[in-house]
Amino acid sequence: MREVRRSADRFLTVGDGTVTRHSFSYGAHYDPANVRFGPLVAINVEHLAPGSGYPAHRHSDVEIITWVLEGVLRHEDSTGIAGDVGPGVLQRLSAGPGVQHTEVNASATDPLVFVQMMLASDHDGDPEIEQRAVEPSPGVLVATVRVHAPGRLHVATFRGGETLRVPPAGRHLVHVTRGDVMAGGEGLGAGDELRSDEGGPLVLSGDGPGEALVWSLDG
Repeated sequence: MREVRRSADRFLTVGDGTVTRHSFSYGAHYDPANVRFGPLVAINVEHLAPGSGYPAHRHSDVEIITWVLEGVLRHEDSTGIAGDVGPGVLQRLSAGPGVQHTEVNASATDPLVFVQMMLASDHDGDPEIEQRAVEPSPGVLVATVRVHAPGRLHVATFRGGETLRVPPAGRHLVHVTRGDVMAGGEGLGAGDELRSDEGGPLVLSGDGPGEALVWSLDG
C-alpha cells in the first residue's frame, strides 16, 4: 500500500516562539492509526523564532536524527556535548537508557527550521552522538549516519531532470524538505510524505530543484 500525507494535514503544535508540524502522534496529538511506521515514531518539522527553543528535556530508547534546513541550531546534552549545527550536517543522538538535551535557535535575528526524526532504538548502552557532513549530489542517494534501528537514511537532491532508484526494502518513507519531488508516481511538495510498504524499488525524480529525506526500513 502507498499513502500520501500532505504537509497541511499534519498535526500542529504552536508554542512560545515555536511552531511544529508532526507526521505521527506526538505530545498532545494522538491518532491510534498513526503512531509509527516501522521503527519510525516521529518526524517533526520545527520552526523556531530567533532566540527561541526547547529547554532541557529527556528522551530514552530512541534514535534522534536532526537535519537543519535554515539557520543554526544550538545543541547541548547531558553527555557534555555542546555546539552548533547548520545546513548540510546531519546529527544522530542515540539516547540509550536516557539523555537530556537542549535545543535553541542560535541566532537572535534569524529564524531556524529543522527536521527532527525519531526511531525506536536497539541501543541500550551509554548515549552516543555523531555529526556528519552530507554533500548533496543531484540524482544520487547520499548515505548518511548509521542508526541503532532497522533503517537507513539517505538524502536525495535534484536540480531538474534527474531520476533515481531507491533499492527494495520492507518499507519506504519519503519526506520532501524543499521543492517538488515525484515519488512512486506521486507528486510531493515541501512537507509532504509518501509511505509505502510494497517492498519493491521506488523511483524518485525532480523536474526542478528539490530535496527529500528517504528512509528504507526493514522493521
